[in-house]
Parts: sequence; structure tokens; C-alpha cells
Amino acid sequence: MKALSIHFGKVEVEMNTGVDIKDITNYLKASIRESNIMDGNLSAAVVGSTGSVTTIEYEPGVVEDLKKAINRIAPPDQEYEHEKAWHDGNGHSHVQAALIGSSVSVPVRKGELVLGTWQQVVVINHDNRSRKRTVQITIIGTQ
Repeated sequence: MKALSIHFGKVEVEMNTGVDIKDITNYLKASIRESNIMDGNLSAAVVGSTGSVTTIEYEPGVVEDLKKAINRIAPPDQEYEHEKAWHDGNGHSHVQAALIGSSVSVPVRKGELVLGTWQQVVVINHDNRSRKRTVQITIIGTQ
């Protein structure tokens, strides 16, 4: 039986005012190469309550469609209880991020992420200001 290995990494992504979406798939692939893990699981989690991580086909049409859908679900121009308490204008950002989620889990097989042909992992900034988003990466598996 092969020994279990754990690898930790992170990627920092400069992001514009939300909704901003950036592809981080190549960073995750590089982290797998660094880890030498052949079979296991990769977890990617964004730090912060106004960011999220998901998978999409990262092409301009889908990116725009997703931005519009996110803003329809939790519109920036609505009244939020968060605004009443903090007056920071980003109540919608917290709701949007919570609905999408802060992490993804992707299988690793033969040293590669198991994603569909047109599937990429993306980080999303929902905040009403630009941010440097940190995505923590954990890979667990066998070498």
C-alpha cells in the first residue's frame, strides 16, 4: 500500500470589483506537479466571505452569463440587512458568495485534475471593491 501524502499551496489573484471571474486551473495543475501526487483529491478554497470558487467553461459568453445570473440572484441595488449594520455597500457580495460556495473538490488521477474538456476552476470576487483573493490549495493522495 502506498503512503498517503499531503501538499499545501496557495495562489493569490488580483481581482477587479465584482462580479469578477478568473480562471485558476493552470495554478492548480502546477500545484499538482509540485506535489508529485498521482492519485487523490485537490481542494481549492477561497479565503474571505465575499469570494467564491466554482467550475465553468471559461469562455467569454459563459463568463458574462454567469456574472448576469449572479447579479440577478442577489442584486447589488437591493436593500440588505448587512448594509444597515455596516454601511459598506457589500451586502449583496456576501449573499452571492454564500450561494456559490467557497470551495471545490476535484479528483486527481495519474497526476492530472479530472475535469471535463471544457471545464475550468474559477475564483470569483463579489465585493464592491477590487481584492487580492487568496485560494488555499490542499492535495491529498498517493505518489
